[in-house]
Amino acid sequence: MLRHIISMRDFSRDEIDDILTKARDFETIAKGEKSVLLSGKILATLFYEPSTRTRLSFETAMKRLGGEVIDLGATETSSVAKGESLADTIRVIGNYADAIVLRHPREGSARMAAEYSNVPIINAGDGAGHHPTQTLLDLYTIMRESSLSSLRIALVGDLKYGRTVHSLAYALSLYHANVILVSPAQLRMPDVIKKDLKKQGASISETTSIEDVIGGIDVLYVTRIQKERFPDPAEYLKVAGSYRVTEELLKKASDKLIVMHPLPRLEEIDPSVDKTKYARYFQQSFYGVPVRMALLAMAMGAI
Repeated sequence: MLRHIISMRDFSRDEIDDILTKARDFETIAKGEKSVLLSGKILATLFYEPSTRTRLSFETAMKRLGGEVIDLGATETSSVAKGESLADTIRVIGNYADAIVLRHPREGSARMAAEYSNVPIINAGDGAGHHPTQTLLDLYTIMRESSLSSLRIALVGDLKYGRTVHSLAYALSLYHANVILVSPAQLRMPDVIKKDLKKQGASISETTSIEDVIGGIDVLYVTRIQKERFPDPAEYLKVAGSYRVTEELLKKASDKLIVMHPLPRLEEIDPSVDKTKYARYFQQSFYGVPVRMALLAMAMGAI
């Protein structure tokens, strides 16, 4: 049976812990140590939405492990522009590759693609739905730079449309984390997700103020307000720039606080924060390589 990577809801805590443990073993390869683990294997990348870190870290992971990558490229230069369905594209590309990484603007697209694929589908983001590989690298970052035990974490920004925080919040519930949701009223975490999280054992609280929580948390996880997810541009303008993390704000933080961000950032983290001891978002982006190495090796049956 194929093991697709579609949603964090498909993984148990034991399975997540196993992935994080395996990722640690790949760190030296991620930094350049030679490997031929996936020699002879081909990864296909299909990105129907823009991406920098996810796409390039998957390519880097595959190539560092000795494999090859084929890329759909811009959809306007492919048969997608002629009206080819996602199902047909998946059927065809599954004949060319050993696994497919898919990013698509439609929620549920990755799970649908898995129904038509004869090779593993790895969800690289489906609309406002799920982004499991980002969540796994986020958990890995917390494990390496802080601790997943008795974690106190604030998720800040677009909690309504943000697939990154939807996936991460669910995974954190498996670790019984204390999760503080910080957002404008218009961008609160959907009630259905909050209800789910509480069922899983997460402690959930909500506020509109970072200042109220900054002194009592281990991780500040900041996200941008996603203009592209808003059906009405006027609604976006009402909340754009709601939060900004500055050196002044961080004076109130614990010495052990780490600041994370899935990137790209806009104005929500001042560049002056980059040089502080709190910043981990660029290290976080590196951790995407060993984590995705572990996932690729597992999906292709190499480990």
